[in-house]
Amino acid sequence: MTLLLIAALFLPLYPLSVPLNALLARVRSPVARFVLLLIWPQVGVAVLAQAGTAVPSWLVGWALFTAALYALRLLTCRDLGRAAGYLATSAIALTWGLAASASGIEQVALFALWMSLPAALTTLLDGMLVRRFGAAYAGLCPGLGSALPRYAGLLVVTVLAAVATPPFPGFFALLGLMHGLGSSAAVVVLLIWLVWAWAAVRLLQGFVAGTCREEGIEDLQPGSVLAWVGVLAAFVGAGFFFTGGGL
Repeated sequence: MTLLLIAALFLPLYPLSVPLNALLARVRSPVARFVLLLIWPQVGVAVLAQAGTAVPSWLVGWALFTAALYALRLLTCRDLGRAAGYLATSAIALTWGLAASASGIEQVALFALWMSLPAALTTLLDGMLVRRFGAAYAGLCPGLGSALPRYAGLLVVTVLAAVATPPFPGFFALLGLMHGLGSSAAVVVLLIWLVWAWAAVRLLQGFVAGTCREEGIEDLQPGSVLAWVGVLAAFVGAGFFFTGGGL
């Protein structure tokens, strides 16, 4: 039980999710936040493997509560970096549902990766926006679709990946998760998923639509865009390779 509670810190269950979000708010380096979001859940998966015990149903209920709580918090969040943290917390908490279904530890580790990587990439985009505007707050720097079209395009695609839209691996991971859960829990996951999508639309609207108030802001270089697209393409390809597209 002690190891399960330690795992609950790294596969964050509220209020044990507070340290992760506090660290994300305190760490200023986008690269450090990126690494933190990738490594943190994998530590939890390793602790789960070390525990070697079945995940009780009440922990799955706790995970669903955490995921729903942070999904609702995401609806009112306008800061891109903080939104990435909330979304990652909500998504990674769902790892408990897969762990409870007697899935192999490799599948659990991949699920955590599929759900955390796009949010981690979003923290890098947050850092790019902070360097240009001093903040990455929806409504403070609107109109990126016309002012910074290359950046805006990457932001839209990355956020869509983070909320598990196809063809990104998170989509197939959530389908597999719902298949392994009971009907009531699967409905809760579906509702959480819908809230993610709603929050993503609200957030992107505040950044992409409207008129930019700043002039002379430099867009991303084509080389950087190609590298980013390559990462996202590799992410999609890895998802199909390891999950067979969820089939």
